[in-house]
Amino acid sequence: MDEEQLPGSLKEAIDAFRRYLEGERARSEHTVRAYLADVRSLLAFAVQEGVSQLGQLQLGTLRRWLGAQSEAGMARSTLARRAATARSFTQWAMREELIAVDPAIRLQAPKREKSLPGVLQQQQISRMVTSLDDAAADGGAMAVRNRAIVELLYATGIRVGELADLDIDDLDPDRRTLRVLGKGNKERTVPFGVPAAVAVDDWLRRGRPAVVTGKSGPALFLGVRGNRIDPRQVRSVVEELLHALGDTSATGPHALRHSAATHLLDGGADLRAVQEILGHSSLATTQIYTHVSVDRLRKSYQQAHPRA
Repeated sequence: MDEEQLPGSLKEAIDAFRRYLEGERARSEHTVRAYLADVRSLLAFAVQEGVSQLGQLQLGTLRRWLGAQSEAGMARSTLARRAATARSFTQWAMREELIAVDPAIRLQAPKREKSLPGVLQQQQISRMVTSLDDAAADGGAMAVRNRAIVELLYATGIRVGELADLDIDDLDPDRRTLRVLGKGNKERTVPFGVPAAVAVDDWLRRGRPAVVTGKSGPALFLGVRGNRIDPRQVRSVVEELLHALGDTSATGPHALRHSAATHLLDGGADLRAVQEILGHSSLATTQIYTHVSVDRLRKSYQQAHPRA
């Protein structure tokens, strides 16, 4: 069911929830889209069950909504996220006095599957960077840009949205640090190494000037038409490079973030330092990378020790 087919009061609730997420909660554009997609799914299901007002939502409807998706084969991690969205939505509706009773207060979802993120080996990173170096040496501005993007993503572990939002002034080339505005508008400073510094400097000297226009503004990375780069363009660049490797199951730009965190820990970095670099609000989120490192260590041990 399309949102336009929802009763007017439900559409108004969705719009108000969006303003709350964008304003008071300062959620990213990507997060807002995900939240609203989940809420639309819930309300469309509820309407099919005869609900026309938000106050008519009941726990049974929420459970049947999740159950229908589970039967359709939806992953437990997605179900858990949708249940969390439903709870956030009804809690907000209670505060706004749109409903008198919170129907999701006892809503439970299946526990998330424990999965380790895709991580590239260091030699795979080297192969990727070598291909980018070759392309930048012989290619145009976009090849120079792509090398700078990948070097910076891997060097800093920042998110794609954070990279797309970077301005030139966010760079401190002398200290080799980056000012990043993360989730919840929390600012952090992230260091980067010499290879990333060289690649970004090359982009600023001979790549960016070739595509900059009057509408480019202070954006660090630009698209082919001179606008600030879109996160989707970054994802496309990285996806193509990962596919070209041919020997990895890692997908998407987050693979570079996962790899940066894992390689830092493999190299002896402190867990709290990695937490700060990645911009995680909870240390528990960062700890998954210790599992990745231990898993890699175990595999190395089994391959190398004669009595493994």
